[in-house]
Amino acid sequence: MTQYIVLIALVVGLARPVGVFLARVFEGEPTVFDPILRPVERLLYRAFRVRPAQEMSPRAYTIAFLMFSAVGTAVLLVLLLLQRWLPGGPDARYLTTPMTLDLALNTAISFSTTTTWQAYAGEATMLYFAQVVGLAAQNFLAGAAGLAVGIAFIRGLSRDNSKTIGNFWVDLVRALLWVLLPLALLGSLVMVWQGVPLNAAPYAEARTMEGPLQTIAQGPVAALEFIKNLGTNGGGFFNANGAHPYANPTPFTNFLVLLAIAVLPASMTVTFGRMTGRRRAGWALLVVMVVLFTGGLAVCHIAEAATPSQLAGLNLAGGNMEGKEVRFGIEGSVLAALVTSNGATGSYNSMHDSYQPLGVLVLLVNMLLGEVVFGGLGTGIYSMIMIALVAVFLGGLMVGRTPEYIGKKVGPQETKIVALYTLMTPLVVLLLTALAVATDPGKAGLTTNHGAHGFTEILFAYASSMANNGQNMAGLSANTVFYNVTTAVAMLAGRFGLAALALALAGSFAAQRRWPTTSGTLPSDSPMLGAFVLGTIVLVGALCFLPALVLGPVAEWLQR
Repeated sequence: MTQYIVLIALVVGLARPVGVFLARVFEGEPTVFDPILRPVERLLYRAFRVRPAQEMSPRAYTIAFLMFSAVGTAVLLVLLLLQRWLPGGPDARYLTTPMTLDLALNTAISFSTTTTWQAYAGEATMLYFAQVVGLAAQNFLAGAAGLAVGIAFIRGLSRDNSKTIGNFWVDLVRALLWVLLPLALLGSLVMVWQGVPLNAAPYAEARTMEGPLQTIAQGPVAALEFIKNLGTNGGGFFNANGAHPYANPTPFTNFLVLLAIAVLPASMTVTFGRMTGRRRAGWALLVVMVVLFTGGLAVCHIAEAATPSQLAGLNLAGGNMEGKEVRFGIEGSVLAALVTSNGATGSYNSMHDSYQPLGVLVLLVNMLLGEVVFGGLGTGIYSMIMIALVAVFLGGLMVGRTPEYIGKKVGPQETKIVALYTLMTPLVVLLLTALAVATDPGKAGLTTNHGAHGFTEILFAYASSMANNGQNMAGLSANTVFYNVTTAVAMLAGRFGLAALALALAGSFAAQRRWPTTSGTLPSDSPMLGAFVLGTIVLVGALCFLPALVLGPVAEWLQR
């Protein structure tokens, strides 16, 4: 329980200093790192012919973001297809999973969208060169691009009568130099200190006491492990991800990476409040996030701490330890499951396929709600503000006034964008889930479980892909052409479809003037608005996904 309290307290406590630092970085204000980083920044601008003083329209910003992501996807795809001819270990005899075109395309899209959905075992598929130069590099670049889009969205709400929302290349460079690179370097060194390997050595072989030969994979693990969490990417060097002792060796590293996942996205609420001049509005959003996180944590803990029904009557004490590491226990596993499913980081440390139905329900709902609790780096803040705008719209209907938020009117154009954003996740997730359960290629992935649990595995896969999360329930065999293609569609929609709508809304708000607050305006920093937002999240989530949840984890829970 102490873990739960300390993590929440640290996330909230660090939100202000980190949020203020982010605001200073992206508003071009002085920071302590400027003497070192400013010359590097200017060098990069000259090398890539970036004119930092030239800002972009929302359309130009979106095109730059899409082009940058497309180039990154293409380069990674080529690298993956050619990896067998590239230098570096491990020995080819250990790479038992072939890198087919559909798997390479799925993986390239996965890492360029920060999803890092992995339909393969990393140690049995990837060379060291591909892991570091391809996957780790994309963790930096895609994470920085997401942070840039989040800042541009905030900038759109903060400006009046403006046709621009910043310069994508400037935001990208500053996200890399001032935020991700320093923190990743420090965090990776701590991981090495705790026992995470960082080498290019061949896999070790050891004879077990029973006689068989065991292969122990290693490599440049620390280069990938911290940035995957800091950039809210997820994925992992090993198939077992954060449950592997070389990726996450101690309870301390487990707690550290959870902070790396949650602190930056949570701090974006403070950044939002500072850049818009509505600081209490940012804190109101953070309070809603913490309330939702705490509620989900309580339900999941109760579900996993209870003695499983299968063990009833056997005089066994304790909760559900199936699929969990002893060194983390139920609490460390549940905490990691909540943090990763709320963010866009599928860096799980336990097998969610073994969770109780109510435990799985919490994780699934977290992803279906669309990153409104902390969320991904940059994406979390505009996801929460989008649902806040839905709440403001409903409140405006009740009093018969044009809804407003932080002095910006939510008119017909803005309402259409918010509606499209809200409906895109259920549209993509439910349609792809229906396609999978209604076709033979989709059902062929259910090699272990069927019925309600099998349906949950399929729904979980598409929810994870759409949320750019990447975690999965291991009972679904997803390395097929069908799932490699359909999960890629969900990843693209979750990353670029939602980001394009967010930037369009930012441009619409930036072009408006700021309206004065009147007696009929719903205050953006009031407890009433917080309650409205909380209720809207529950209402919209139930209206969109309750039938699917009833067919999956709820039905499984009732059958026990």
